[in-house]
Amino acid sequence: MAYVFYLDKLPLPVTPSRITMSIMNQNKTINLINHGEVNILKAAGLTEIEFKATIPQLRYPYAIYKDGFKDAAYYLEFIEKLKINQKPFQFIVTRTSPSGKYLFDTNLTVSLEDYSIDEDAEEGLDLVISFKLKQFKSYSTKKFVIKKEATANSKAVSTTATNRPTTNKPAAKTYTVQKGDSLFNICKKYLGEGNKYKEIAKLNKLSDPSKIYPGQIIKLS
Repeated sequence: MAYVFYLDKLPLPVTPSRITMSIMNQNKTINLINHGEVNILKAAGLTEIEFKATIPQLRYPYAIYKDGFKDAAYYLEFIEKLKINQKPFQFIVTRTSPSGKYLFDTNLTVSLEDYSIDEDAEEGLDLVISFKLKQFKSYSTKKFVIKKEATANSKAVSTTATNRPTTNKPAAKTYTVQKGDSLFNICKKYLGEGNKYKEIAKLNKLSDPSKIYPGQIIKLS
């Protein structure tokens, strides 16, 4: 079986012989009176990945060089940037059979948690780097601005929350008709009430509300 390991867009020159992927969980076991232990199932945790990779100082016929031979210093600089840039990157492992048939791949957004560099006389001039990666999931925070009341000696500050709760049916001023649409369903989805189709038909000067066509722009307000 053939493997190719990518850190961001850079393939490792020598494929690691072993990789350990720990699929973590966040389940919690608690003890209920008279019922014993129960397990509370929660969303899966972040996957952790560990492997060792040889970084050669010399060119080997079995090594992978995407843009020509690069010595160990090039890879060390690249790996260090992954560590200090404080940005996630893609970790990809592709797998093919000896006959060249694609099997499956691993493609995760990760952060470089730790790495260590080993220099061993048995490896000659080559380096061995141990990697610890952790799956990365993006997130966002909500920001709110507090409205300040006006006083006799100050001006009113009219501000609203910068991240307002949204409804499942946001209002729209216009809508472009898609294949399979009906005016009733459009009104139900975007105005919250399908029976408004007569009002919208009148607004758009439609003589027959049942005859709308893909690409037609419908005014909703």
